[in-house]
Amino acid sequence: MAEKLLFLTGKLAEPSLRKVLADMGKVAFEYRIHQLGLSVAALMTDKMIARRLTPELIGDSDQIMVPGRCRGDLNELSLQLGLPVVRGPEEVKDLPLFFGHERKEPDLSRYDVNIFAEIVDAPERDIDGILERARYYRDNGANVIDIGCLPREEFPHLEEAIAALHDEGFKVSVDSLELDDLKRAGRAGADFLLSLTEETYHLAEEVDAVPILVPAEPGSLASLERVMELMDKINRPWIADPILDPIHFGLTNSIVRYHELRRKYPDAPMMMGVGNLTELTDADTSGINAMLFGIISELKVTNVLATEVSPHARRAIKEADIARRMMFAAREDNSLPRDFTGDLLVAHERRPFPDNAEEIAELASNIKDPNYRIKVAEQGIYMFNRDGLMQDVDPFAFYPQLKLKEGDTGHAFYLGVELAKAQIAWQMGKRYTQDEELEWGCALTQAEEDLTEQKAEGTTMTTGRKCGTAE
Repeated sequence: MAEKLLFLTGKLAEPSLRKVLADMGKVAFEYRIHQLGLSVAALMTDKMIARRLTPELIGDSDQIMVPGRCRGDLNELSLQLGLPVVRGPEEVKDLPLFFGHERKEPDLSRYDVNIFAEIVDAPERDIDGILERARYYRDNGANVIDIGCLPREEFPHLEEAIAALHDEGFKVSVDSLELDDLKRAGRAGADFLLSLTEETYHLAEEVDAVPILVPAEPGSLASLERVMELMDKINRPWIADPILDPIHFGLTNSIVRYHELRRKYPDAPMMMGVGNLTELTDADTSGINAMLFGIISELKVTNVLATEVSPHARRAIKEADIARRMMFAAREDNSLPRDFTGDLLVAHERRPFPDNAEEIAELASNIKDPNYRIKVAEQGIYMFNRDGLMQDVDPFAFYPQLKLKEGDTGHAFYLGVELAKAQIAWQMGKRYTQDEELEWGCALTQAEEDLTEQKAEGTTMTTGRKCGTAE
């Protein structure tokens, strides 16, 4: 007879738990799921379980499984309840591994948000320069190339740029504050125009381009609604953009506008320009994009305008592509956006230190050769060989204790590089593995990744990439 398991969980994790167990298919046990009446499963404790789990709820279960972060003495709880209480893995998605099944790889091939990537200095580029930038944006996930027009700057090759982009298969939008620029763009065959208001919407009757609609008065949702209604009257497609404002200049109110527009118009096509946060906030854009695309996913915003102007925003398009795929997968999975991809974890990692001090000490005690090993744990950097274990947070502290062969500059250089990587890993919360590069998520372009690999291969040829050897 199959063992009967009772899974305890919280409100947020329950849908994901049900899906993961169902996706496991045939299992060697029967199971029931009980939501214990708290939102976050990680807040569950042994005392809470003892209070809330009645004999009727336990029924004929043979074993109770609680979330991996459940706190308390489960041995004592098992004695109280009269059956084993077992901690599962910390993450629901790891349950298949816990029970000996292969974990299903997340599907990040799907998304429902189109990225408009703006070439903000298009008038200052020649056609080849515009195409070069457009190809870069496409390689990083852009669906539409947005040609940005500059105020009071002539753009004589606008029509030529639109034609050249179309010839290479790009969809094209044109972004300008000048109605004349938008007229030229529409007549040249642009696919989208940014932006029209209730005062300029009539241009949409003259051209085939889909207009992005914005309020005629900053912050006015009523103005945006009026132009949406006017467009419906002339039976033309449109996309509405309530405008996301920068921090301290109306950010919160602008998010409320997006929410209100979605509430009133559940099926309205919407756009959000994220540059006012990614460009105008001194913070890593990977985290800003993750947060914004979470909001975008909840509100079903299906178009995003993104830019890469500020040097710190030089990966914003790629991050937007990753964020839209991650949020889509999490929403479809009815789960938190965790463990789908680590590409947005640029500065940190969720599990940076796989080894603790005790485990490193035990490993060091078993080393019988002179080669130096390097490990990183929460307490700092560890360096050891058969002669002993050293620990510090400053790589320079190891230098007086090293006993390298005289004249062995190759190994000295190698250890210097490895200790520098270890220090960065410890300071930033990155995972360090000796002889391997640190992971930087999507912060590196493919060209930079290839160069890093080439450098590593070159180092292998010149130094052997071996642990530094003591005398």
